[in-house]
Amino acid sequence: MSDASVLVVDDEPDIRELVREILADEGYRVTTAASAAEARAALAEQRPDLALLDIWMPEEDGISLLKEWVQADGPAFPVVMISGHGTVETAVEATRLGAVDFIEKPLSMGKLLATVEEALAAHAPAPGAEAAAPAVVPVGRSQAMTRLREQAKRLADARSPVLVTGESGSGRKTFARYMHGLAAQPGPLVELVVGNVADGSLTETLLGRQGGGPGRLEAAAGGTLVVDEVDELDDAAQAHLAAALEGQRFQRVGGSEALPLRCRVAAVAGAELEAAVRAGQFREDLFYQLNVVPVTIPPLRDHVEDIPELVSFFVDDLVEREGLVYRRFTVAAQNRLRNHTWPGNVRELRNLVQRLLLLGEGRDIDVDEVDRVLADNAHPGDPGRAAELWLDLPLREAREAFERAYLQRQLRRAEGSVAQLARLTGMERTHLYRKLRALGIDPREAG
Repeated sequence: MSDASVLVVDDEPDIRELVREILADEGYRVTTAASAAEARAALAEQRPDLALLDIWMPEEDGISLLKEWVQADGPAFPVVMISGHGTVETAVEATRLGAVDFIEKPLSMGKLLATVEEALAAHAPAPGAEAAAPAVVPVGRSQAMTRLREQAKRLADARSPVLVTGESGSGRKTFARYMHGLAAQPGPLVELVVGNVADGSLTETLLGRQGGGPGRLEAAAGGTLVVDEVDELDDAAQAHLAAALEGQRFQRVGGSEALPLRCRVAAVAGAELEAAVRAGQFREDLFYQLNVVPVTIPPLRDHVEDIPELVSFFVDDLVEREGLVYRRFTVAAQNRLRNHTWPGNVRELRNLVQRLLLLGEGRDIDVDEVDRVLADNAHPGDPGRAAELWLDLPLREAREAFERAYLQRQLRRAEGSVAQLARLTGMERTHLYRKLRALGIDPREAG
């Protein structure tokens, strides 16, 4: 979950509230302004990491405010314009003045989130290897984790595509980010989570549109594009990505200029990608283009000796980043964790640690407390036992426990794909994202 700050400048209260709510649900810190004057006041108090700026506003329009920021040696943060009907040409002009992109009304949640994430990723300071690696380093001293870290070091400065496969929750994206951070000059790290993109817009998200903002391939120039859930790409996007990798060039949608491919592509997929190729569900040529350097992330059950170190890492991280109260796992509790099968892998372990810190009491976490949470999480395989536990809870907590167990099971069935999860549950994607966040299930940790 991101903690970046976003300034939303729009004179329409409904738009401001909608954008604020969507971004806040994703973890962003949001400040709103109804006019250029309010935007100046907000900017005087705190510089945002990104600004969403409406073009048409009373008294003073967004273009004038953008020009003011540009004349002051340019804004020290990316600016995305919000354009209404008939203002697309003006929005394009704004990109020439310094805006990084624009989004059109009525706003699409998928387009809004993708644009915000892309703008922040493309304009974040490029971290050096020493600074970037510790935040995402694959934790553990087992042979499996040691081998993965060594592999990441060897691949860090190569530009060949990398295909990272493994079970959902095993740490596939963690490896891709770690590998990127180890490069001598890592450049931007841009992520495309295929399941988060609205149906039919994957090609434009990947390539960009002529006269509009850059696509992910362009935004990642000089760095790495991580394509998560690459096996979920539609046929058209697969064809365009295969052509880009083959010719090392691509064209924006609606454009004629061939742009050089200047980023490395790190593709993340489930363990069954080869089976999908054999079944004709994924392009064979794209598979071999991505599979230049294959990396397989082992499931947690194959390196359970790393669990004590992983638990310690998650406790420290949750205490520091989320302000949770520190608790200590007893040796017996750690041994119990080592004997669990972990169908949800490292992600399941982190969620369990988070839940025990949130809901437990006392300094120590003993084996009985771990067993209770494991039994609760095991509802899909033992509904009677889970029902007994839930009947002892207040109604709200029992409902949340059921919803958490249900969605965690469906997420495992979907192999971490939110698009597939929406289909399995029959839930609208916007509501699904909010429900996952409320229950502490972060789909961006799938991998």
